[in-house]
Amino acid sequence: MRLLRAPGVYAPQDDTALLVEAMHAAAIPAGARVLDIGTGTGALAIAAIRAGAAEVTGVDVSRRAVWTARVNAALQRMPLRVRLGNALEVIADERFDLVLANPPYVPASDPCAARGPARAWDAGLDGRQLLDPLCARMFDLLVPGGVLLMVHSALCGVDTTLRQLRDCGLKASIVQRRSVPFGPVMNGRVDFLERHGLIEPGQRYEELVVIRGDRPERPQSQ
Repeated sequence: MRLLRAPGVYAPQDDTALLVEAMHAAAIPAGARVLDIGTGTGALAIAAIRAGAAEVTGVDVSRRAVWTARVNAALQRMPLRVRLGNALEVIADERFDLVLANPPYVPASDPCAARGPARAWDAGLDGRQLLDPLCARMFDLLVPGGVLLMVHSALCGVDTTLRQLRDCGLKASIVQRRSVPFGPVMNGRVDFLERHGLIEPGQRYEELVVIRGDRPERPQSQ
């Protein structure tokens, strides 16, 4: 599937491909309502429609990404709704059968909010600037029986994500893993990553993981 990409919009990469694989393995039920957090070019959202989802919403904080996703959906003749803003705010009252999330997760030396294209990957000193709020709100974004599929690097704490999702009431597990070489962004900050003990000296690869969270069909007994 060929997609247009405006300058500064996150290009589908290894994490995108891994999340698509996990989505197909999860088998989207016909008629599912799907949320794609950080939609970028709309690649995941369009893949979800192709896989049988009936209603897909993509959300991104980048105006260029929103425009790009809308154009790609139109070119592919896909009924994709794209919203601008923070997903936790613009769809606060909605619930979904499946949430796909490829949030920013790269540790950054500047703890302040990223600007420009870096908003697609920079996520604070530990890479969890957006992961923590997403985990805290995920139970409420899913219908009973709904599923979360979220990808991020092992550098920013897989066990932390699993614990946070379980603490909010989801069943959580790792469903996909893949080691990939550092790209330009990671190669550009190896000194910072080594200084903070996030990678071993000389390490030039990271493990990407897809974490699945399932909201139980019924409230768990106390």
